[in-house]
Amino acid sequence: MSNSGIIVANAPVSYGAFEVTIGIDPNVPDGDDILDQVSAAGYAGIDLGPVGYLGSTDNLGAKLAKRGLGLAGAYLELPYADPEMLEKTIPELDAMLDIFDAIRPLGLGPDPRPTLADLGVGDGADFRRNNPGSGVRRPASGYSDEQWAEFARGMALVVERCRSRGYQPVFHNETGTFVEAPEEVGRMLEVSEIGLCMDAGHFLLGGGDPVEYVKKWANRIDHVHIKTADLPRFQQVVDEGLPTNTIWEREVFPKLGEGALDVDAFLAALREIDYAGWLVVEQDIFPTTAQRFAQAAADQRANREFLRERGL
Repeated sequence: MSNSGIIVANAPVSYGAFEVTIGIDPNVPDGDDILDQVSAAGYAGIDLGPVGYLGSTDNLGAKLAKRGLGLAGAYLELPYADPEMLEKTIPELDAMLDIFDAIRPLGLGPDPRPTLADLGVGDGADFRRNNPGSGVRRPASGYSDEQWAEFARGMALVVERCRSRGYQPVFHNETGTFVEAPEEVGRMLEVSEIGLCMDAGHFLLGGGDPVEYVKKWANRIDHVHIKTADLPRFQQVVDEGLPTNTIWEREVFPKLGEGALDVDAFLAALREIDYAGWLVVEQDIFPTTAQRFAQAAADQRANREFLRERGL
């Protein structure tokens, strides 16, 4: 732990391990290998990734403790604006919280954060996924007032479910969803009580300045994903009319120190607002060769060193 109260974690997605590669690409490292890599690189914690990938309620705690790692959180997209769909997906949330319950008594670090994003509903969700960056470029493609009202009701249910089990959920801004542009993130904060997970890379793609908005939303920031973004490369994706998954294929999120994020200013803003808790390094990639998976591990060691040089 650094003297600032900021604790640096990593995530399986930084190694190319997430829903679209696990069990599909034979080059994906197994969960134990990821845990070893994250620990060896000097991180203090890790995000969960898909439930079951790193371990189960029975064995994940021992795996983390053995490597001196805490659990930072877990990412989950839910359809808040569709009551029927939301009810069907609540078991996914409960499964995630069950893992948290198994880890929490071990005292391996701050409590993990349920890190929630919007799955979206209807044809509009497909449009957003197929046209990343529309939040700022085509604001009329966003939720209607009625949909925001449904979103608010669904979000309130999910927040209550998390809090009733002792966890503080946070909302994650995500490219290709209805909550990607600064105005949309602001609306989400207005209609809910949830804390914000500021994902710096996705916020850049959404058209915002993460440094400015960390200060603006200081009283709601409760979790942070630090990553940077190559905005010219993202603009190419937009210009070519390509879907959101292309941002991983084209590696729009480079190593810290590259891309548009002023990391020093971002860290200064976090310190200015007295942020304490997990700082999860993410560099989402979609590798397809064993060589690229190996490079991902090297990049995460470099990211850790980059932050260490800055006092974290």
